[in-house]
Order: sequence, then C-alpha cells, then structure tokens
Amino acid sequence: MTVPEVLRPYVTSLVTYDVDFGAPGVHRGMPSTEITFVLPVDEPLVTSWGSGTEPVTAWSMVSGLHTRPAAIHHHGHQRGVQLGLTTTGVRALFGMPAAAWRGELLALDEVAAPGGVRHLPERLAEADPREWARLVVTGLVEALARHGEPGPRAEVGRALALLTGGAGVQEVADDVGYSRRRISDLVRAETGVAPKQFQRLARFDRSRG
Repeated sequence: MTVPEVLRPYVTSLVTYDVDFGAPGVHRGMPSTEITFVLPVDEPLVTSWGSGTEPVTAWSMVSGLHTRPAAIHHHGHQRGVQLGLTTTGVRALFGMPAAAWRGELLALDEVAAPGGVRHLPERLAEADPREWARLVVTGLVEALARHGEPGPRAEVGRALALLTGGAGVQEVADDVGYSRRRISDLVRAETGVAPKQFQRLARFDRSRG
C-alpha cells in the first residue's frame, strides 16, 4: 500500500503479507536503519535473536535498531501487516526515542498508550484482509495526533540524514557544528546505536537495495 502523505516522514513501508513457506522453519529479519513493526494475524509471532536466546511470542512486535539478524519462527504460513518506521516515526507515533527499543523485541502493550495503535491486533483479527491496511493507517494517524509530531532535535535529524547518505562521523560533526563526541552522544541517545553502527546499517541497506 502507498503510505499516505501525512505518514511518510514516519512510515517507510506498509505491506500486507500472506506467505506460504511450504514447511515450518525460521526466516531472518535483517538489520536496517528502519524500525520493524509487525502485526501478525491467525497466530502470534515467535521471534528471537537466534540460538541460545529465549523466543518472544506476541500478537504484535516492534524491534529497535539492531546489528544482528532476528530469527522469526513459523509453522509454514504467515499472514499480517509489516511496517518500517523511521527513528523520527518512533517519537511521532509512540512518544519515545528509538533508543528505548534498542535491541528489544516488544509487544504493543509494552510501548503504546491505550487507543488506536494498541488495539490493532484485535481489529485486524476481526476484519477482512482487504481492510487491514486501512485499519493500520487509521490507527497510525490517531497515534500521530495523540503525540503531536514530536521529533528529535534538528541537529540530530541532520546528523542521521548525513550518516544515511554515507558521510563520515567527523564530516557530520563538522557540518552540524558539534564535537565528534557530542554528536556521537546525541545519535546514540536518539537511536540506541553509535554513529558508526548507524552508518554501517545504512551501508547495508544500500547494498541490499
């Protein structure tokens, strides 16, 4: 689905999926500069950080920035809605920095206030699949109105844009007018990862694209 203009600064993708894998297994959620937001239907999502970690089972899942792949366990068939959020989108839609989700696998009831977004799993379960995207967009717009479009400091947004484009950390610091240490602290406080890690995630996104 095309993301409505009002949500484009915050939502990079919105996809309804109905996938038959043919047999039970595990697929990987790859690292990215996008925050993953998944709303499964029919059965909960079972996700872990790989072997040796305890899987998290939930009817909704958000994952902060991470530098290792997530393992998504399935029984052979999955349906639902998956979104990609910007770091600014986490603030705008949930009222907190993306750093709060760093390396976490969290259900909506752990991060969302009561209201439209928090109740999306129940709404999707009762709806025709053709209505899923519309219901999710409605919930996101309600969340956006609730939080008043808070964003990171302008210099942090500028730094993230430059890092995404491939600029080096010192180049970013010089452009923004802060010391390298100060810009590193600000980027980490907003995203949960250091500038060089964010830069590597952006490079991986470009290579995968």
